[in-house]
Amino acid sequence: MAQVAKLERTRGGGESELLEMIRARSMRLGKFTLASGRESDLYLNLKPTMMDPRGARLCAEAFLARVPPGTEYVGGIEMGAVPLTAAMAAISDVQGKPVRTFFVRKAVKDHGTRQLVEGLAEGETLEGKRVLVTEDVVTTAGSVLQAVEAVRALGAIVTDALVIVDRQEGGVENLAAHGVKLHSVFVGDDFR
Repeated sequence: MAQVAKLERTRGGGESELLEMIRARSMRLGKFTLASGRESDLYLNLKPTMMDPRGARLCAEAFLARVPPGTEYVGGIEMGAVPLTAAMAAISDVQGKPVRTFFVRKAVKDHGTRQLVEGLAEGETLEGKRVLVTEDVVTTAGSVLQAVEAVRALGAIVTDALVIVDRQEGGVENLAAHGVKLHSVFVGDDFR
């Protein structure tokens, strides 16, 4: 309980609630192979939290509180960024401060418009726009870098990335090497 009280003082009640929801709905202990290929005894699958109505709102509010000034678009790679950015778009509109969002496909589909970046209307572009790249969990930041490269190829300006959890396993350093500063709501130590 002391840890929760401390978080409420430093993060606010909503983020303390989000942390507890992640622990209850999305955290597993055991032996796991992560998307990075690394082995871990801590697994965080944030989809059960992000897809919960309250969890979606709490994630969106935590993200919206951290969007750097001047950001024009927010998005990231499918699948982790999709529920986050959709919730952000909806909550930002309710708050009267709309945030434009998109997502990056892992691979271009072989039908339709064959776009790598989805969510932009015809004629809408990321060229010259300040873009915040998002993801749910970062280990080494491979997925974030994939999204950064995709939107930079379209002319976007990317200097920041935002995740719910930074596992503290090299993501900050890998992104910094590409000129991107990683921000997070929580870090791996919050779950140990």
